[in-house]
Amino acid sequence: MNAIQLNDVSYTYDDGSVALRDINIAIDRGERVALVGPNGAGKSTLLHLMSALYIPTSGRVVIEGEEVTRRTAEKARLNVGFLFQDPDDQVFMPRVYDDVAFGPINLRLGPEEVRLRVEQAIAMAGIRGYEERAPHHLSFGEKKRVAIAGILAMRSPILLLDEPTANLDPQGRRDLVNILESQEGKTMVLATHDLSVAFELTDRVIVLKRTVLYDGSIRGLVERPDILAEARLELPSVPRLMERWMQRTGRAGPLPLTIDEALAALDGCAPRS
Repeated sequence: MNAIQLNDVSYTYDDGSVALRDINIAIDRGERVALVGPNGAGKSTLLHLMSALYIPTSGRVVIEGEEVTRRTAEKARLNVGFLFQDPDDQVFMPRVYDDVAFGPINLRLGPEEVRLRVEQAIAMAGIRGYEERAPHHLSFGEKKRVAIAGILAMRSPILLLDEPTANLDPQGRRDLVNILESQEGKTMVLATHDLSVAFELTDRVIVLKRTVLYDGSIRGLVERPDILAEARLELPSVPRLMERWMQRTGRAGPLPLTIDEALAALDGCAPRS
C-alpha cells in the first residue's frame, strides 16, 4: 500500500488562481522524496493536500489507504506530522514542554505515555534543558527544533516538511539534517529550494511547476538541464565543481554528486607515488 497517493489532483484557490493541476503521485511507505521547484510552483499547497489540511478541487488524495474527504480529513491528519516553514505558525504554548506535549495530550494518551514521548522527542531534537523555557524567547533555529520535537512526539508514520532548512545557519542546518536522517522507516516528503539537502536526504525528486515536470532519481534530474532551467534550479557546489573539472580534464562517466563521490573520482585519477 502507498503511504500517499494523488490521482488527477488539481487545486484552485477561492480567488480563482490555479495552484496545481493534474497531479499524479504515488509515494511508498518508508520512501523519502524531495519536492523542488521555483517560488509559486505549488510546493506548499501540495504538502497541505498531502496532509489533509486542504481538500482537492478535483481528483483524489489517499493517505494510508483512505481517501481524504471533509468527513475523513481529521482522521487522515493523525497519520501526518507537518513541519511548517515558519515555526511561529506552529509553536504557541507558554513552555517548550507544553508545546511538545500538545499533540500527545490531544491524542488522549495517559500522563506517563505523554511524558515518555515528550522526553524522547526533546532528546531527539537536541533541546534537553529547554523544557521550561518560553518558545517566543528562542531563536528561529531553536523554535524549529521545538516544532520538530512536537512532530516526533506524535509518532506519525508520515513526515511532511516545508523548507525545513530555510533561514538556518550552517550548524543549525547540519543538526536538522542529522535529526531527519535518524528517522528510519518514516515516509518523508520535504519541499526545499536547497538541492544539496535533497541530495543528502532523499533518493527521489519531484520537480513541480503547478504540474509535475519531473519525477525520478536525483541522478536522472542532474542529466536534465532543460528541467533544471525551467524550474530555476541550480546544482549544489560539489556537482558544479566536478562538472567543470570533468569538462577541463576530458573525463567521462557519471557526474559525482556528493563529497564522497567526488573524492573517489579524484583519488582514481591521482598519480600513484
